Amino acid sequence: MLRVLSHRFYRYMEDMTLRPFEGYNTIPIKEMSTMDSVKNNTANTSASSVKKLGWSKSDTVWVLGLYGTAVGAGTLFLPINAGVGGLLPLIMMTVLALPMTFFAHRAMTRFVLSSANPGADITEVVEEHFGVGMGKVITLLYFFAIYPILLVYSVALTNTVESFMVNQLGVTPPARALLALGLIIALMAIVRLGEQLIIKAMSILVFPFVAVLLMLAMYLVPYWNGSIFENVMPTDGGYSTIMMAVWLILPVMVFSFNHSPVISSFAVAKQKEYGADAEVQCSRILARSHIMMVVTVMFFVFSCVLSLSPENLAEAKAQNVSILTYLANHFDTPVIAYAAPVVAIIAITKSFLGHYLGASEGLNGLVVKVARGRGKTIAPKTLNTFTALFMLLTTWAVATINPSILGMIESLGGPIIAMLLFIMPMYAIKKVPAMRKYSGALSNVFVTVIGLCSISAIFYSLAQ
Repeated sequence: MLRVLSHRFYRYMEDMTLRPFEGYNTIPIKEMSTMDSVKNNTANTSASSVKKLGWSKSDTVWVLGLYGTAVGAGTLFLPINAGVGGLLPLIMMTVLALPMTFFAHRAMTRFVLSSANPGADITEVVEEHFGVGMGKVITLLYFFAIYPILLVYSVALTNTVESFMVNQLGVTPPARALLALGLIIALMAIVRLGEQLIIKAMSILVFPFVAVLLMLAMYLVPYWNGSIFENVMPTDGGYSTIMMAVWLILPVMVFSFNHSPVISSFAVAKQKEYGADAEVQCSRILARSHIMMVVTVMFFVFSCVLSLSPENLAEAKAQNVSILTYLANHFDTPVIAYAAPVVAIIAITKSFLGHYLGASEGLNGLVVKVARGRGKTIAPKTLNTFTALFMLLTTWAVATINPSILGMIESLGGPIIAMLLFIMPMYAIKKVPAMRKYSGALSNVFVTVIGLCSISAIFYSLAQ
C-alpha cells in the first residue's frame, strides 16, 4: 500500500513540475504494479542528468506540496487541545512544533534514501532492512493510521452539519443516525464521480482553504483578549497539570503536522534529481516547508486561542466540534457565523474523501493479500462491494455513536503515526548499517522521546 501511495504522488508531482502548481492534499492508494518501472527509471538515471545543489522550480513545488499535504482538516482541532490547558502548554507546544516536525520527517526521508537500490520506496526499504514480514506489518500499520482518521472525519462532518442546521439555518436536523447515514452516502456517491476528479478538486481546494484560515485568523484579531493570561499557573496540580496537558497535545500535533504519506515519493524524486546530494537538498526543502507550515498553523491556533478563553475551549471539546464550528456559534457576527462552518464542512469533506479512497483501496489490498495467502482469489466486483459496505457501516456506526474526536486522535491516529514517523527511523539508525552515520545526534533522542510520549497517550486514553 505504501508503494502505491508513493507511486501515485510521485506521478502527480512529476506532472506538477510541468505546469503551475495547483495544490495537493491527500492522494488515494490503489493496487498497481507500475512502481517497478519508476524505480528502474530512477536507478538508470545517468550521472549527467543529476543536478548540482541549488534551487529549482521542482524544489518549490515540493515545498508547497509538503505544506499542502499537512495542512488540512486536522488543523481545525489543534487549537482546542492546544489552548484548553492554558498559556504554558501552548507556549511549550509552539517551541516543540518546528523541531519535532522537521527532525521526524527528515529522519524518515533519510531512511528512504538509505536503500542500496536507488528509487526504492518506503515499503521496499523496510523489506530490504528488516525483512518481508516487517514490510507487511508496516503496511498494516499504515492502513490503521489512515482508517481511524476516516472515522474521525465522519464524526466531525456529522457534528458540523448538525450544528450548522441548528444554529445558522434555524432548522431541526433529522435523527442523528439518519443524518450521518445521509451524509456518508452522499460522500460515497461523490466518490463514484471518479477518482481523478476528486483528486483534482482536493488539490485545488488546499490553498484556498489555507488562505481562508489565515483570513479568519486575522479577522479574529480585534476579538483577542487576555483570558488565557489570567491563570498562567493552574491551581489544581501545578506543573503536573501542565505536563499532562502537553502530553495529550503531542498526538494531536503529530496528527496535525503529519505529511509522512508523501515522504517516500518526495525522497525518490529528489534522489533522481540530485543523486548523492539528495539528503542535503531534502533537508533544505523540509526546513522551508516546515517553517511555513508551523508559522501559518500556529498563527491560526494563537488567534483562535486568544479570542476565546480556556473555558470556551473546554466547552468546544465537550461539544465535540471543530474550532470553526464553535467560533461560528460563539461570535454574533454574520461573517464568522456563516463562513466558518462552510469552510469547516468543505475542509472535512475534502479530507474525508481523500482518506476514504485511501482506506477503502488499502483495505482492498489487504483483503487480496490475505486471500492470496490462502490460495484464493476474490472477484473485483465482490471485493469492492465488501469494502464499500464495510466503510459505510463502520463510519455510519461511529458517526452515530459520536465518540470524542480528539479522543480518537489521541488514542489511535496520533500514536500510530508516531510509531511510523518517529520510532521506526530511530530504530533504523541503531540497526541499519547505512543509517549509522546519523547516530549520536541529540535530535535522535528528542525524536525518540516525542514519539514514545505520543504513543504512550494511548494508554492514558485506555485507562480513562
